[in-house]
Amino acid sequence: MSASPDLLTAAPAATRRRLGAPAITMMIIAASAPLTVIAGGATTAYSVTGSVAIPIAYVVLAIALATFAVGYAAMSRFVTNAGAFSAYAAQGLGRPVGVGAALIALVSYNCMQIGIYGMFGFQVSTLLAEKLGWDVPWWIPVLVCIAVVAVMGVNRVDLSARVLGLFVLLEFAAVLVFDIAAFANPAEGVTARPISPAELFTPGIGAVLVFGIAAFMGFESAAIYGEEAKDPKRTVARATFSAVLIIGAFYALSSWALALAVGSDKITGSGITPEEAGPPLFFGFIGAQFGSLMVDLMSVLFITSLFAALVSFHNAVARYLFSLGRERVLPGRLAALRRRHGAPWAGSLTQSAIAVVVVLVFAAFGAGSELGPLFPVVTLFSWLTNTGALGLVLLMFVVALAVIGFFRRDARDVGAGSRLIAPVIAGAALFIVLVLILVNFNVLLDQDEPTAATFVLPALVIVPGLAGIAWALRIRRIDPAAYEQIGRGGSVAE
Repeated sequence: MSASPDLLTAAPAATRRRLGAPAITMMIIAASAPLTVIAGGATTAYSVTGSVAIPIAYVVLAIALATFAVGYAAMSRFVTNAGAFSAYAAQGLGRPVGVGAALIALVSYNCMQIGIYGMFGFQVSTLLAEKLGWDVPWWIPVLVCIAVVAVMGVNRVDLSARVLGLFVLLEFAAVLVFDIAAFANPAEGVTARPISPAELFTPGIGAVLVFGIAAFMGFESAAIYGEEAKDPKRTVARATFSAVLIIGAFYALSSWALALAVGSDKITGSGITPEEAGPPLFFGFIGAQFGSLMVDLMSVLFITSLFAALVSFHNAVARYLFSLGRERVLPGRLAALRRRHGAPWAGSLTQSAIAVVVVLVFAAFGAGSELGPLFPVVTLFSWLTNTGALGLVLLMFVVALAVIGFFRRDARDVGAGSRLIAPVIAGAALFIVLVLILVNFNVLLDQDEPTAATFVLPALVIVPGLAGIAWALRIRRIDPAAYEQIGRGGSVAE
C-alpha cells in the first residue's frame, strides 16, 4: 500500500496513548446523548408505553449494566484491543464467534451513527426554517455534518474528547436547569410514584425496559479506546463504571422531573394529543417557564447533543474497522493510521463513505413522501437506531458469556464474583431484555401491527453474525496464520 509520510499503517504507541479515564467517560456519555435521551427518548417512552415507570426502569437497567461491567472490566485488564467486543468474544468463546461479534458490532454501531443523522437533519432543517425562513432539505445539513465528523475522525482522538466534553457539560447544565424548574413547579405536586419499585410490576413494563435500554447504548464502548488509553488496565474499568453510574442516576432524576413537570396522567398519554407527544413535552415546559429564548438555546443544544453522539459512534466504527483490517479479517488497508495522531484514518473515511451512501439512498426514497419533514425521523432515525440497540444488547449478552469462557480455564487471580457470578446475572438480565426487544420491536417502531420492517431490521444484525462465523471458518481453511491473529491484535505491516 502506498502512503504519504503522514498516512501510514502503524504509529508509535506513545502517539496513540492520549486518553485518561475522564476523556473516555466523556466520549461514552456523549454517545448516550443525555439531552437527546431526556427531551426525545424519555418523552417518547412515556407517550408510547403509557407507563410512569420510566425513571425506576433506568435505575434497574443501570444496576444490570453495572453488573455486566464487573466482568467486562475484569476481562479488560487482560485484553486490550480496539476490536473490544469482537476480541473479547474471540478469546472467550472462540475465533469464529469473535468474527461474528465483529460484524454484528460493525452493523450495530453504523446503524446507531447513521440513524442519528436522520434526527440531526430534521432538527437542523426545522431550526433553519423557523428562525431564518430557509427551506433546506434535511439531507443537506447531514452531508455537511458528515464532512465535519470525518475531519475530526482522522485527527487526534483527544481533540474529539475535548470537543465532546464541552458539549456534554453544556447538555448536563441544560437538563439540570430543567430539573430544578420541574421540581420547583410540578404540574400535580411532587410524587415519588415514578421511582417506586412497585411500578416495575405494572402492565407494559417490558416495553418500558426496551425503551430504557436504548438510552444506555454507547456505555460499553470504553474498551474500544483501550489501545489509546494512558493506562488501559485501569482506565477502561474506571470509565465504564463512571459512565454507567452517572448516566443511570442522571436519567432517573431527569425523567422523574419530566413526569413532575408535565403531570403523571398527561405524560403517559391520557391527556395529550399526538402533536404534543415526544420532544414538545420537554420544550413546551421550557417555553412556559423561561420563554422562547431558552427554547431556542435548548434546541441548539439538542443539535449539539446529536452531534456529540455522531462523533462518538463514528470513532467506534473506525476502530472496529482498524482492528479487523489489522487482523486481516477485512482488507488490511483499513488498518492504516496517521503517524502524527495515531488516528485510524482509513476506518474513519470508510465509515463516512458508508454514511454518505445510506443518507443519499434515504433522501432519494424520501422525496415526495407523505411523511413530509418527518420522513428522516420516522424511517432513518427510528429504523436504524432501534436496530443498532438490538445488536448492541446481543453483543453484550455474548460478551457476558465470553467473560465466563475466558476465565474458565485460568482464573488469573480474579475472584468468582467478577469472573462468574456477575457475568451469569448480567447474561440472564441481558437475555431477558433481548427477548423483550424482539417481542416489542413493532412498538419501538411505533407500529400498531408488525410489518416487513419488524422482521427485516432485526435480521440486519443477526444474519451478519452468522455470516461472520462462516467467514472465520473459511479464513481458518485458506489462511491459518490470519486465523491465529483473530482477537489477538496482530502486527501491523507498513
